Amino acid sequence: MTQPMLFLYATVLLAFNACTSKQVPATQPETTKATTEVAATPATKPLQLGAEQLDLYLPKLAGKRVGMVVNQTSTIGQTHLVDTLLARGVKITTIFAPEHGFRGEADAGAYVKDAKDTKTGLPIISLYGTNKKPKPEQIKDLDVLLFDIQDVGTRFYTYISTMHYVMEAAAENGKEVLILDRPNPNGNYVDGPVLEKEHTSFVGMHPIPIVHGLTVGELANMINGQKWLEGQRQAKVTVIPMKGYTHKTTYSLPVKPSPNLPNDQAIELYPSICFFEGTNVSVGRGTPTPFQVIGSPNYTKKNFSFTPVSTPGATNPPHKGVVCYGMDLTKVAVPNKVDLSYLLEMYQNSSEKEKFFNNFFEKLAGTFKLRDQVKAGKTEAEIRTSWEPELSNYKKMRKQYLLYPDFE
Repeated sequence: MTQPMLFLYATVLLAFNACTSKQVPATQPETTKATTEVAATPATKPLQLGAEQLDLYLPKLAGKRVGMVVNQTSTIGQTHLVDTLLARGVKITTIFAPEHGFRGEADAGAYVKDAKDTKTGLPIISLYGTNKKPKPEQIKDLDVLLFDIQDVGTRFYTYISTMHYVMEAAAENGKEVLILDRPNPNGNYVDGPVLEKEHTSFVGMHPIPIVHGLTVGELANMINGQKWLEGQRQAKVTVIPMKGYTHKTTYSLPVKPSPNLPNDQAIELYPSICFFEGTNVSVGRGTPTPFQVIGSPNYTKKNFSFTPVSTPGATNPPHKGVVCYGMDLTKVAVPNKVDLSYLLEMYQNSSEKEKFFNNFFEKLAGTFKLRDQVKAGKTEAEIRTSWEPELSNYKKMRKQYLLYPDFE
């Protein structure tokens, strides 16, 4: 298809997909005209996930060799997407697994090995560990890389980093990428410092805020449109969008996206609590309520305590076997913002402030400024003011890539 024809095609489809009370821009930015398609699906209720709309994407897989980038969240109802597609005759040749593995059972940061799926016999190639990006020899016999993984809407959740590398490998090797879109459970706001380039890592690959307010399909289009892939390449991406979804839609995940995000409360707290992974404060790994309690042996207030132990998905948690004092957040109301009050409270009441931060903190925060601001005793209001104008500029850019009505 020629570039002018594809531009017209994408324009018509996006205009058809813009729906309900707020008009979504009908075209992608100039940079994506020749590389990104969006299937036309008007928003209707009830919510229908991208993966559930088989009639839209099965024809795109017919006769093609498919690599599946999936994990335990990649389901249609109670059935894994791999099983669904195999039953419909799709030629799946390889499974690619992100952090936590194909079944989502590995600890955060744990090395994930290549393996074979015992049910289907398909080879599983790990994209977490030494091999985060599909190698040319791993995809040379594929036509399409299908990505269907539930994200939680934060910059440091690594599934979007895996998506980036999948797109990059596809662009470099002339492969197609098909993304089945899913809701963002933190998609109803945008907040946090925008990542500074010098802090780029696998837990922060893009100059976006901590809470980016995009689905994986929208973010894929942003990555393409802003030319963030290596060499400013663009992948040939087709997004199968959802029906009946807006950025105001609340969505309770039917499958926990990783071992230590077991429920809605943890997922909603995650953008504000994950900072502590770069400190000496436990986020509750190794307890029944991970990312819903915070504590440290060095916290001076003793009103609440817990002791981390070895558990599935947290076999060697921070402060294992040590009493941690802190805060119980299991029932707090979570605001639509990155809440810095917990970070400020834990630092101000630490008996060992010089050991509070570690080198991972900047990778999560995306900036040197936040550590310095906390140590200097800045207020939350002062810190939030420092996030401008980068945050406002990001919000303007974001609107170009929305496939669904916004929360505003």
